[in-house]
Amino acid sequence: MTIPTEPLPVPAVVAWIAAGRAVRAVWCNELGGVTFSIGDGSAPAELGKAGPGDFAAEALRLAWAGRYVAVPRILGLGDDWLHTAGLPGRSAVDRHWADDPGCAARAIGAGLRILHDALPVRDCPFDWSVRARLARVSAAARGGLTDPPSIDRLVVCHGDACAPNTLIDDAGRCCGHVDLGSLGIADRWADLAVATMSLDWNYEGFWEDDLLRAYGIEPDAVRIDYYRRLWNAPEIDCG
Repeated sequence: MTIPTEPLPVPAVVAWIAAGRAVRAVWCNELGGVTFSIGDGSAPAELGKAGPGDFAAEALRLAWAGRYVAVPRILGLGDDWLHTAGLPGRSAVDRHWADDPGCAARAIGAGLRILHDALPVRDCPFDWSVRARLARVSAAARGGLTDPPSIDRLVVCHGDACAPNTLIDDAGRCCGHVDLGSLGIADRWADLAVATMSLDWNYEGFWEDDLLRAYGIEPDAVRIDYYRRLWNAPEIDCG
């Protein structure tokens, strides 16, 4: 995801949701979807997401995960939009935290541990396993991924544990997670490999060890390598 560097057009549905309130684009994803902050800043903003994406799938996951952890509460849903309540805190890649990457990395790691410990695998209806993900990978890329490492620990993974999707409060603690459209059961390294990889995209310096220490785990080069390759593998067009 990227932070828009200039104002973006506001879709009609987001303007309708805002009902005259201030609207500002805050995130753009690689699929062309945009997340807009709605409100005047006096309270945690509401969010309107519009564009490509499976918003029904995300809404189902938010509703389920919200029983156990801090995630956005659903306010409305359409075929190409999602409206949620905001959460306190700043994204881990907000300028405030970009200037303190060590604290941000530790908050991301501790937040992932909270998420993994809190979400009950036994009750989770969503799958993010290697087998499920390989079904979406192009045949040309699948060959090098058919022999995954053994499972370390099954958890309910975030599914997109990149740094921007952790929210951090003013005390430097994780206070919530966003963008859970791929949430599902998988080895915890499926999240950890991506979370550590994303640090290089968002911060200067080497902060992987800080994240993993805050999570409470030693580096695992084999699992990190595999799950990063799976993350980067080109997918077939399933839509």
